[in-house]
Amino acid sequence: MKKNKLTLYIFIALVAGIIVGYVYNTSVLSDYNNNISSAENVIKTIDSRIASSTDTTTAQYAQLKVQRAEQVKIRTESNSQRESKVEYFTILSDIFLRLIKMIVAPLVFTTLVVGVAKVGDIKAVGRIGGKTLLWFISATLVSLLLGMLLVNFFQPGAKMNIMLPDSHVSTGIQKAAISLKDFITHVFPKSFFESMVTNEILQIVVFSLFFGVATASIGEKGEIVIKAMDAIAHVIMKITTSIMGFAPFAVFGAITAIVAKQGLGIISTYAIFIGEFYFSLLVLWIVIAFAGFIVLKSRVFNLIGKIKDAMLIAFSTSTSEAAYPKLLMELERFGCSNKIASFVLPLGYSFNLDGSMMYMTFASIFLAQAYNIHLSFAQQISMLLVLMLTSKGIAGVPRASLVVIAGTIAMFNIPEAGLALLIGIDPLLDMGRSATNVLGNAMATAVVSKWEGELDGSEAV
Repeated sequence: MKKNKLTLYIFIALVAGIIVGYVYNTSVLSDYNNNISSAENVIKTIDSRIASSTDTTTAQYAQLKVQRAEQVKIRTESNSQRESKVEYFTILSDIFLRLIKMIVAPLVFTTLVVGVAKVGDIKAVGRIGGKTLLWFISATLVSLLLGMLLVNFFQPGAKMNIMLPDSHVSTGIQKAAISLKDFITHVFPKSFFESMVTNEILQIVVFSLFFGVATASIGEKGEIVIKAMDAIAHVIMKITTSIMGFAPFAVFGAITAIVAKQGLGIISTYAIFIGEFYFSLLVLWIVIAFAGFIVLKSRVFNLIGKIKDAMLIAFSTSTSEAAYPKLLMELERFGCSNKIASFVLPLGYSFNLDGSMMYMTFASIFLAQAYNIHLSFAQQISMLLVLMLTSKGIAGVPRASLVVIAGTIAMFNIPEAGLALLIGIDPLLDMGRSATNVLGNAMATAVVSKWEGELDGSEAV
C-alpha cells in the first residue's frame, strides 16, 4: 500500500509541477525569458555575421564583437535573475539529491564488499563478473547501434540546414575526449577517501572489489568485517526509506523549475525531435524487456512493475543516481540475491547506462545532420566505438552525456557550438534516458541473478 501511495504521490507531484511551472513561467518569469530569448536571437545573428567575415581587422568586425559581448552579458544577467526566482523550487530537488549522494557512496561500498565477500573466492567473482560484463557490453552495443539506426531513419536534423559556425564560437561546455590513459588512471583511485568524497562510483567499485576479495580470503577474521559491513548497509537502507518519503517534494520542485524556465513552448518547438527520441527510447525499452524475457520469462513484467517508482524518481530528477537506493531495495524484494544485486548494480552505474548510450549516438549524428555534414557508415561505426570507450565511467548525473558528446564530436569535425541546439531541451531528454538507465541496470541484475541460480532457486547457467 505504501509503495502504491509513493507512486501516486510522485505522479501527483509531476502533474502539479507542470501546472505550477506553467503559471510561474507566464506570470513571474515572462520578462526574463523574453530577454534571454531576444539576446540569444541577436547572438545567433551576430555569430552568423562574424562567421561570414573575411577580415577580422575591420572596425565593423570589432563592433560586432562588442555587440555580442553586450548581448551575452544581458543573457547572463537575465538568466541569473531567473535562477534566483526559481531557487525556492530547485532547493527541494537539491536537498533530495544531496541526501541521496550522501548515502550512495557508503551504500555502494558496504553492499559491494558484502556481496563480493559472500561470493567467496576470486574464481566466483570472475565468473559472475564475466557474465555481468557480457551483458553490459552487449547492451551498450545494442543501445549505441539502435540510436545510430533510428537517427538515420528519422533524420531529425536534416531540415535544419544550419551554417557552420566560426571556430571561435563555443557553448562553454567542457570537452571530455577521454584518452585510454585518462580512462585507465580514472578507473584506479589514488585515494579511497577522495573517491568517497567526490562520489566516484567506478573508483569505489574497484576498491570495494579488492577489499571484498581480501576480506573473504582471511577466514574467520573477515567474518567480523562482513557482519559489520552488512549491518552498516542495513542502517543505510533504513535511512534510504526515510529519504524516499521526500521524493514527491523533490519531483515537484525539479519539474516546476524546468517548466518555469523553459516553458511549454520548448516542447512544441522541438516536439518532433523530442518525440522521435522518446520513441527511440521506447524501442530500446522493448528490446531490453525482450532480452530479459528470454531469460526471466513472464517474471520480467513483475520486475518492471516493482521498479516503476525508481524509474519515476530517475525520470523526475534527471539522474539515475537518485534511484540507486530504491532500486537496490526493489531488486532484493523481487528475489535477486543480495550478493548478486550488491555486485552487479554498482558496476552497472559505471558500465551500463543504456539510455545515455543511445542518446550519445542519436545526438551526435543529429548535430552532423543539422550542419549538413555527411558521415559515412564507417565514420558512424568509428564514432560508435569511440563513444563506447569515452562513455565508460561517467556518473549517472545530469549533463554527463553532453560533456562526453562535446569531446567526441570534435574528433569528427562537428562544431561544438552545435550543442547549443540541445542545451535547451537537454533536461527533457535527460529525464527519459535516466529512467532507461534504471531499467537497463535492473534487468542486468535480475538476469545475472537468474544465470547464477540466485533468483528463487533457479539453476545456474
